[in-house]
Amino acid sequence: MTATDLEGLHNALCEAMVAGDLAELGVILADDFTLTHMTGSVQAKAEWLDAIKTGQMQYHRIETVGATRSTEGTMPSLTARTLTDATIWGSTATWRLTLRSWFEPRGDGWAITRTVASTW
Repeated sequence: MTATDLEGLHNALCEAMVAGDLAELGVILADDFTLTHMTGSVQAKAEWLDAIKTGQMQYHRIETVGATRSTEGTMPSLTARTLTDATIWGSTATWRLTLRSWFEPRGDGWAITRTVASTW
């Protein structure tokens, strides 16, 4: 998987988050996907998608300002710095987030298996 492929999947993730497109997120994310929030709270895929569906988490705009690819063993990852405008559990702000995502081959393509968010 090339850096361009990783960035493309990251961009598709961000677009689906902003659109609230649960079907697309379901395709992009592995069934065992987890999201670790900047607070350290870990959500399973189903729980995170439900929070988006119910409006507890609304993503208004995500701008990626830089991204770098790396590999741990055979598992590629992408670390992206973003400006994420969102309403999370009633709090609206633009967060400077570092989103580190890991990717694995699944079926005919790739899926994001884990994302860890932190601030920068």
